[in-house]
Amino acid sequence: MFTPHLPNGLARAAVRFKPSSFVGTFVALLLAAAIVSACGILLETGLRASVPPDRYAKAPVIVAADQRARLTVGSGEDRHEEASALPDTARLPAALVAKAAAAPGAAAAIGDVGYPVHQGSAPLTAHGWGSTALTGTRLASGHAPRTGEVVVPAGGRARTGDRVTLDTPAGAKEFRVSGTTADATVWFTDRQAVALSGHPGRVDAIAVLAADGTATDTLARRVTEAVGHPSGIRVSTGNDRGAVEDPGLAEARELLTGLGGSFGGVATMVAVFTAAGTVALSVGQRSREFALLRAIGATPRQLRRTVATESLLVAPLAGAIGCLPGIALASWWFGQLKEKGAVPEAVALRVSWLPLTIAVAATMLTALAAGYTAARRPARTKPGLALAQSAVERPPFGWIRTPLGIAALAGGGVFAGVAASQTGEDAANAALGVVMLFMLAVGLLGPLIARICAAVLGLPLRAGGASASLAAANSRANSRRMASAITPIVLAMAFSSTLVFMHTSEDRAIEHQQRDGITADHIVSAPAGLASDATERAAATPGVSTAVGLLRTSVLVPAGSGGDRWLESAPAQGVIGSGRELAEVQDLDVRTGSLDALAPGTVAIDTTLAGSVGLRTGDRLALHLPDGTEASPRIVAVYARGLGTGLVTLPATDLRGHVTSPYASDVLVRATPAAAERLAALGTVTDASGYATAQSRDRELNAWANTVMAAVLGGFAAVAAVNTLVMTVLDRRRELTMLRLVGSTRRQVMGMIRWEALLVTVAGAALGTAIALATLTPMMRGLTGESPYIPPVLYGSFLAATVGLGLTAALVPARAALSRAAARP
Repeated sequence: MFTPHLPNGLARAAVRFKPSSFVGTFVALLLAAAIVSACGILLETGLRASVPPDRYAKAPVIVAADQRARLTVGSGEDRHEEASALPDTARLPAALVAKAAAAPGAAAAIGDVGYPVHQGSAPLTAHGWGSTALTGTRLASGHAPRTGEVVVPAGGRARTGDRVTLDTPAGAKEFRVSGTTADATVWFTDRQAVALSGHPGRVDAIAVLAADGTATDTLARRVTEAVGHPSGIRVSTGNDRGAVEDPGLAEARELLTGLGGSFGGVATMVAVFTAAGTVALSVGQRSREFALLRAIGATPRQLRRTVATESLLVAPLAGAIGCLPGIALASWWFGQLKEKGAVPEAVALRVSWLPLTIAVAATMLTALAAGYTAARRPARTKPGLALAQSAVERPPFGWIRTPLGIAALAGGGVFAGVAASQTGEDAANAALGVVMLFMLAVGLLGPLIARICAAVLGLPLRAGGASASLAAANSRANSRRMASAITPIVLAMAFSSTLVFMHTSEDRAIEHQQRDGITADHIVSAPAGLASDATERAAATPGVSTAVGLLRTSVLVPAGSGGDRWLESAPAQGVIGSGRELAEVQDLDVRTGSLDALAPGTVAIDTTLAGSVGLRTGDRLALHLPDGTEASPRIVAVYARGLGTGLVTLPATDLRGHVTSPYASDVLVRATPAAAERLAALGTVTDASGYATAQSRDRELNAWANTVMAAVLGGFAAVAAVNTLVMTVLDRRRELTMLRLVGSTRRQVMGMIRWEALLVTVAGAALGTAIALATLTPMMRGLTGESPYIPPVLYGSFLAATVGLGLTAALVPARAALSRAAARP
């Protein structure tokens, strides 16, 4: 029969008169609540993120294309769609503007377009004059544009009546200036704006203005009926309009939900797992107290109620207080993402009762489950044997833990083998299972692993002095106590090493491929894109033998296998020039096929992508172009240096018309040194090494994200390790006092503690490193084709921090315990 866990006198007395026994549990549960609440806040923010409309604020209804590509996977009842955000903007047929305008209740419909143009070296944005109804732009001079005319920003060199040359996606053209405005925008007629956009016959979105007295919901329904319900079109109102004008919102949502969901799931598991271990340790340290209660007649039910009540007295308060640092962590993390441009400024952090309630509930359930589990043995023990059994160390084997631990260990080995045989994302996903299963195995087999570590590492200690020999014997005899300290150290080392060294490995592989792959003498680049004729002008420069322009973008390619497939963004380079010319400025290390065959309708891909999708030269790659258009180019070459250049290489002509900015971002040149000065008129000129350095800055956000995640997980696990070590040392005050009474010197006792701390930290660091290597090796082989790169200095700092924290956490409370014992009469 269920009995409510009402606070009883025994539990209240334990918490009141022995608070030190519950401090470690309180700290562990508080930290767990902080991690769970922070990740929950980020997850909720990602799910509910929205941007209030700015440009489209005056239009109650917006018609736009679906900005996500969808892939149908599975069959039968398992059939479903996987959606992925598009790298660029999907557009609508301009013919839908007239249909939307004809909807009952619509005052007007404006086909809005926006794209970059260049006036000399100055980048500007172009729109159709009809969009001024949305922005409220007014003429500073002149009149609205007509065909062949343009309105330009006031304050520039051009005046009304002048003729200017603008470099548009449709090419450089000359226009007469009809007027000027105060904003940094050029305005064409609506028809000409569409024609010059590089996407003739298509608009970015349709803004529908309402007639007087027409409700927004009514207008939205009528517009939906008027455009004919074509697939891939979304009619938006309210804050959904903001998502149409700010494409970065979709990426921000994915980032925040990934941090709060995927990383949050791992972090929550680690936090709960560690907190449960601390609760179990706290209960286990009181085995003599529970044994005495059993000896004087306490029933098993009373013991279980006592432990549960203690948890309910400590866990809610720890969870509630832990939410405060959780909110602070989420706010700091979210603010940093905004500063780095990963989240739009208009997105606000959502802090509601839901993630905080879940965090408190998780800490309570963790404390209850761990307390119940730890109290099972003393509660079931016969009263006559309770005191005797509490005085000896339990064997490291368990009928439940040991088989499950062996199964997790075997599963980790199987996943490691699967990851080693896969490539690309399949290898990375399998490798994630490796670290999780090995960590589970360490937690379940902790006492057995601790005894093995004590036996192996204790061999050299036995040859040392009395302190070292005593430390070896103590560690071997108290394997469960040692295991409780090793587990959080393994967590800290394994997760921190995996996250940080994953980036260093990827970074090193990219640097190698960029260094070896770029054979050009000079690289001309511009952040806002080069002029549309930059490649031709570079080729015509004296001293230049070859010039190839590169249009940088991304495409969506299939990833995964079987019923678990999705579309994944892959960096792509559009080649302005021939494949033969590309081979003169880039050494992509072609393995099969030839770049000479690169032509419209064909593609060359990296070996990791080829292995991931299971294709080879001659096959067709089903991909989505940046605006979501489906294509199936034929593979003419497979190369091995895609990380430093692009996983997908195809002619720029196949990309133009599917990107907002069709300008080349780089021109790779083979030329004499003297040509560099002449090329400077086109953009910034660097050599191969300088270009590689500039490209590496684009990876700073990923490096920062990995470092922060490693700091959150590793920091939590490190604090948990310190907390556990302090608890174990303080629990040994009677033992330390006894050693002093039998003649051991203070120096010998402190030496024993020091050696034990070294044994624990070295064992934990070694196991954590082994788990990280077992995860990183197949992951990096699949993603980069290289072995993991672990910088010696960085790894040494990890190791030094681990050992330093372990020694400090053990020696400080031991010194305090000995000082207190010496002060007693």
